Amino acid sequence: MDTANRLADSDGPETMIRKLRARLDKRDKKVKEWNDLYEGDRPLKYASPEFSEQTGGLFDDFSDNWCATVPDTLRERLAVVDFEGEDGASDAEAAKAWRRTRADVEVGLAILDALVTSRSHAMVWNPNGESDITFIPAGQAIVDYVPGTRGVRRAALNVWSDGSLEFATLFVRATATDPAWVYRRQRTVGAGEWVTRTVGLRTSEQVDFRNPMGPAGDVPIVEIANRARLHGKPQSEIAKVAPLQDGVNTLWAHLFTAADFAALPQRVILGMDRPTKDIVDPETGDILDTEDVDLGQYSKNRLLWLSKIGASIGQFSAADLNAYLQVISQVVRHIAAQTRTPPQYLLGEMANIAADALEAAESGLVAKAMDKQLHFGADLREIMRLEALASGDPARAASLSMGRVVWRDAQFRSVAQYADALTKYKAIGVPDEALWRMIPGVQPEQVEEWIRLRDEQAAAAAAAAAQAFSSFGPKDDTGEVVDEGQEAEGEAA
Repeated sequence: MDTANRLADSDGPETMIRKLRARLDKRDKKVKEWNDLYEGDRPLKYASPEFSEQTGGLFDDFSDNWCATVPDTLRERLAVVDFEGEDGASDAEAAKAWRRTRADVEVGLAILDALVTSRSHAMVWNPNGESDITFIPAGQAIVDYVPGTRGVRRAALNVWSDGSLEFATLFVRATATDPAWVYRRQRTVGAGEWVTRTVGLRTSEQVDFRNPMGPAGDVPIVEIANRARLHGKPQSEIAKVAPLQDGVNTLWAHLFTAADFAALPQRVILGMDRPTKDIVDPETGDILDTEDVDLGQYSKNRLLWLSKIGASIGQFSAADLNAYLQVISQVVRHIAAQTRTPPQYLLGEMANIAADALEAAESGLVAKAMDKQLHFGADLREIMRLEALASGDPARAASLSMGRVVWRDAQFRSVAQYADALTKYKAIGVPDEALWRMIPGVQPEQVEEWIRLRDEQAAAAAAAAAQAFSSFGPKDDTGEVVDEGQEAEGEAA
């Protein structure tokens, strides 16, 4: 925590905004660095000044970018399927809100941002009587926690700009003496004091008002943090990749330069002066000076000119570029080991690999993805709790806070493997509904539809069986089956 900008309960809204904005600005440098690395925008490092001077800006736009592959590979294993309440049942209202707000699409981007820049955010609000979930990148929001806690939000700030003005919305948690409030401010971009907002508000909207998020006025911004340790800040997944990425880029630059200058055998002429030609005055014909002949024309025209007796030709061997390739491959293997990314994702070396061997190769990535599901799942569960509060359903909010997030299986398996596993689960008595939910890509609505179709088929089968059995029993003189109850009544009469 930035102690110089630590919030105090006695701070006014403008002071809180100033302190939180200062902490946000302090993060910007690292956020930009991680984003640039992910985009492959990285200046060449570890190259000598002489090499940089010789090549100029030749490699400015080049990057063999593994800083994108590593987080992308992990993010592919983090797909949200459903939300369950405390009773273990699927929460249909949460699923509807998740799709209605496009959170089912945006959450992948938010998780990727968290993996790349160490954190992203989600804001839950109720602007028009209907809950809304908005994901916010790291540079536009910040959450402050109650001192001595790790997850109790005390305040949060959301900032954005229209190019000329900068806007801020501050959410403050209720205290023992003051209720929860929402403050809206603005200022000139990059300068000036924060003042009451006058731009972008509807006539009916208030500038400052009580926070309507539930009885306690919960802070509606949740930090989606890529957690690494109990003590310490969230970390970027590419922090370990960056130094090795710089080494790979430099090695490729050296390899390309060597290929340009030394991949072909270089020849040298010994025992003669460099060829020159006279500079002649076109008017008088006098020789004014001499100049060197462009040697490039000899190689271009495949000509050789030796004018001095005793001159000879020598040859340097072509450079061996395999040494560069071996070092690059070794560095990439280090990236795979340190980030637990399967080697076949980075090296492209996968041929005739048995299913068991492939599963073993991905075990590290799967374990890492399951760990991320645990931590990200807690943040997503809190987001959906806030969504229930914004929808005016505190009972559902309480249930979701004790429920769980259902993720797609982090282990990629073939259809045959899933079918075999589900068949074995079925053999030990696992209900069909539970098995259907375990199939990758199957949505809760599909499971409900399958249940309905199964029940309809069972009812139809029962009706058909009843119809079939109705042909058996005592018959009257006409051959029609007599209802045994009616027959008994007739005998009594």
